[in-house]
Amino acid sequence: MDFIARAANQTPSTYRLVDCLSKVLIIACKESTDLLEEVLTKEGFHVEVLRQEHKPEYQNFSRSYLCLMNHRRAWEQAATASKPTLIIEADFVPVVGFGQLPLPFNPSQNNVGISWLYTCAPQVYSVSAEGYAEGFSASTVAYIITPQGAKCLIDLAEETREKKGAEVYSAWDSGVDNFLRAKKLKNYIPFRNYGEHGGLPNLEHYKNGLSKTHRADVLYGKLAFLPLYAAAEKGEYLKLLSARFEARLKGIARLATGKFLRIRVLQGSKFPARMLSFAIRRQLSMYL
Repeated sequence: MDFIARAANQTPSTYRLVDCLSKVLIIACKESTDLLEEVLTKEGFHVEVLRQEHKPEYQNFSRSYLCLMNHRRAWEQAATASKPTLIIEADFVPVVGFGQLPLPFNPSQNNVGISWLYTCAPQVYSVSAEGYAEGFSASTVAYIITPQGAKCLIDLAEETREKKGAEVYSAWDSGVDNFLRAKKLKNYIPFRNYGEHGGLPNLEHYKNGLSKTHRADVLYGKLAFLPLYAAAEKGEYLKLLSARFEARLKGIARLATGKFLRIRVLQGSKFPARMLSFAIRRQLSMYL
């Protein structure tokens, strides 16, 4: 496919995603994951679904904490794996050719914590000579976690339980980057997003002062299937185009206003031209 060929020329990795992972763990509650499983299986991945447990004692737990509990189950598996593990939430929609896309970090590097494949409010910190980008994301919709990163995030789950408790909303996913960096691990963002967050608005986020929706600013290619937020509406393709167009505009605005690549980060870089090139080129895409 032409977009995969272009991706190979724009990113440094010669390592295909499908060759570098132990398995894919899908975090789900009651959602159907049949279509997502079908796409990922055809891409060559070993897929397992982890469904949220329902117990009487969980009745008053916040949705954010229940989500954390399910991710923790995935981290416990990932911590004992021989390769990095891909963890995705049930409302993630991959692009066509997902498994053929490049790994966003060097697999021989031994201090990697996490690498996001879908980013929310991303920032870039540095770009290596090979083109790998260290950075930040606030989302756990789709990410690769290394065994050492998973062990650290189990500690984050414990810390969240002790400090916040189970019944209080916590934006724990926003603290993943800082937590892992404090453990001397490096975190990576992709050149472009490997898929879209297809979920409906999250009212718990909204009640706690955060945006109730977030979408990928720029994609590697065409989506493998229609996201739930578009399928749930009349005029589904128009809804999809509208949402994707808005997301692209927000991404370009974040670049233009120095939120993706912050001025102080650029000024402190030994290779500012490399960072500017990465930041600008990622938005030069024909795909919404």
